[in-house]
Amino acid sequence: METIIKPVLTEKMTKASEKHNRYGFIVNSNANKIEIKSAVEKAYSVNVEKVWTQNYIGKIKTRNTKRGPVSGLTNRHKKAVVSLKEGEVIDFYSNI
Repeated sequence: METIIKPVLTEKMTKASEKHNRYGFIVNSNANKIEIKSAVEKAYSVNVEKVWTQNYIGKIKTRNTKRGPVSGLTNRHKKAVVSLKEGEVIDFYSNI
């Protein structure tokens, strides 16, 4: 089971990483905080201080087509925000 799916690279998370040393990840919905902490420490060679998690449910979306309205759900996911110890950083752009 892959715990970390992808990092969250939005303006809001970039500000949080610069100001508070916090980084966001989309994680497996069955992963707990201990698994997330060990996966981030192993993948990025940093020390994680604290982990926050949020579960996002799928939102109902409706659009009108020629054959009538079509409705469905967006994907549900789990997001984790990790706080690193003072002086440590994660560089997501080093591989580009």
